[in-house]
Amino acid sequence: MKADNEKTEICDISFAEKVRFYSHEYLKCFQYLVKYESPQNIFTKSFFSKLITTSHLLEDFLDFHGAKNNSDWYFYRELTAAVRHLALGGYSQRHVANRLVFYDIDGKEEFRKHGEFVLEFLTSALMKLAPVIINEAARLRIPLPETAYTAEDFPGVTTSEVLEYNFEDEEKDLQRKHLVWVANEFLSIADDFDSYEFYEAYDQDELKTLVPSRVNEVEIRRFEMLVHNLQSAFDTYVIHGGYRYGNRRLKQLRAYFSIIFHLLQIMGRLLHFYERHLIEVGYKQAYKTARENLSEMVDPDILLDCTINYGLYYVNHYFSSGNAVARKILQQNVERSSITVNIPQDLGFHARPSLLVTKIVQNYGGQVELIVNSDRFDASSVLDIQWAGGKIQKENIKQVTFEGDARALSDIEMLASVNYGEDRMGKGIPLPKSLQYLR
Repeated sequence: MKADNEKTEICDISFAEKVRFYSHEYLKCFQYLVKYESPQNIFTKSFFSKLITTSHLLEDFLDFHGAKNNSDWYFYRELTAAVRHLALGGYSQRHVANRLVFYDIDGKEEFRKHGEFVLEFLTSALMKLAPVIINEAARLRIPLPETAYTAEDFPGVTTSEVLEYNFEDEEKDLQRKHLVWVANEFLSIADDFDSYEFYEAYDQDELKTLVPSRVNEVEIRRFEMLVHNLQSAFDTYVIHGGYRYGNRRLKQLRAYFSIIFHLLQIMGRLLHFYERHLIEVGYKQAYKTARENLSEMVDPDILLDCTINYGLYYVNHYFSSGNAVARKILQQNVERSSITVNIPQDLGFHARPSLLVTKIVQNYGGQVELIVNSDRFDASSVLDIQWAGGKIQKENIKQVTFEGDARALSDIEMLASVNYGEDRMGKGIPLPKSLQYLR
């Protein structure tokens, strides 16, 4: 009976009391911010974390009680959402800034400068939101906390001390197997992301054409998850103890994972905020007023510039740089072998069989060479294979040798067993199930 009474008492707590409770620590953050004129040295990871957790709880509470459909409470809810997504982006950017000293990547200094600009934009926007949030809480008669947080409540995470690194890096056969898989997957994701080509900075008109039609939250978050899964596999099966010492190339690849992942996090949060809260999609006056007010505090043009000309640019850049590292790792770790197979009957290495062989090699990312007598040709290049085809025809050669990545050689051997996917008249025939990725 007592439990039923307690349940009734909990359910009887008023909306006003609940919104005071869920706003309390959230508002303490902004009472803390309004004491400062500049965001310099205020936005530590611990402070970003407090903004994220308190705004998330408050936003969920407001959504549950219908604030998105109430003209009095809609703007307070939108301010809360703005804080959450700007803080999520800021947390990721602060993390990158803190870890940059340990990353063995190219173009670090230029990247650092661009990152400082992005962090300055995000923190300045949060500073602008602070007095507006306090005023909106007062309008809604939400009691303000009697005390605010202080700088001592949000220390930075870095110190002058670093614990001794006393793990040994051991390269075992199982680690090698997983490393080959991870490097190959990195190359595959990078190739997929290459559709977002980036040649030069976009101007404002181009940015608005690009977002959200070609670059949007859904697609960026998909790549974020792919890279996160890959990074998790790397940390679990390849390097258990971090990446400050040991095999330099493995540490480099891990650094590229991390940089790309956190940049995608930042892009995803800013794109969500732009698409959901700054683009004009609603017809109701409350929506329009909230969007206009938010745009005065969080400049949509600068937000898009940070998202694309910083985020997208450096994701592309570090996918490209990471590719070179991943390919070297593959070359060092893949099992190498050789096979001798028949040439395509009766037409030799013309366009179709040459293309299928190169697709196999490119799918695995390792190095494979086509050997014709004493001459070697790059089997990842259609042009090289067709050059070899000319020599084969001229010298009336019936068999050739492929040497390199054993995974690719296994599929090439399977392809050769079905005459490279065509009959002797050059017409295509079905491929084995294991080679369906070539279609």
